[in-house]
Amino acid sequence: MAKRTAETEGAGTHCPVEATLGLIGGKYKALILWKLMAGTLRFSALRRAVPAATPKMLTQQLRELEEDGLVERTVYPVVPPRVEYALTSFGRSIRPVLASMYDWGSGYLRRRGLEVNCSMQPLPAEDMEAEDMDAALGKAMRKGAGENAGACCACGG
Repeated sequence: MAKRTAETEGAGTHCPVEATLGLIGGKYKALILWKLMAGTLRFSALRRAVPAATPKMLTQQLRELEEDGLVERTVYPVVPPRVEYALTSFGRSIRPVLASMYDWGSGYLRRRGLEVNCSMQPLPAEDMEAEDMDAALGKAMRKGAGENAGACCACGG
């Protein structure tokens, strides 16, 4: 993903759908975000959760999510190295979008006579209120997160 800056984002058309897809539209990004909704995961756990992704691709997608302010990476100074990934408050604010995608996709599959048979499960009840999500988004944007880019299915079912 090309690095986004205030200058490059200031030019041209500003489309909300395009902006959202720019953040979560990578091959495994939505799935990574979905898996991180449950909490902090180590790289090895993410590898198991997203088995279709090669380590190189998973690393690339995680780096882009980190650059975009959706995911935070914590490295612990131990041997062997321990790296954990967690959603930022900005990353958690994407939850309703992912839940809507899950619901829409489930309905689409049902209409085609298919059952959901992957490792993705509906997200549990939402803890974050709409005002909290708006605050998280505003805080992330002020910190520059919006300026710093970038089996049966990938979810391993």
